Amino acid sequence: MNIGPEMVFLLVLAFLLFGPKRLPEIGRKLGRALAEFKRASNDLRGQLENEMRQFEAEEREKKLAPSTPPPANTVAALPETASAPSSASPDAAAAVGLSEPPASPGPGVEGA
Repeated sequence: MNIGPEMVFLLVLAFLLFGPKRLPEIGRKLGRALAEFKRASNDLRGQLENEMRQFEAEEREKKLAPSTPPPANTVAALPETASAPSSASPDAAAAVGLSEPPASPGPGVEGA
């Protein structure tokens, strides 16, 4: 271990400021703080690595899974507040988001 003149100066200064009784106590506290910091940083690093592995696995599954487009004849779900149009006009059907107006009942059948 190479101790330069700067390190010697800092050790002498710490000895003069804190005294021989408090230096070991300060050293222990500093060592504990550094160990706790190292432990926390290792935990964080491990957690990030686990998250990246999970993300990469999900990406691989998406690439390997066959992508099937949704059927073209499905009707989009309507919002809960929207109600069906009272008339069978194309404009009323377009207002609620339907692609076609609702089918009218056959002749002689009254709407329920």
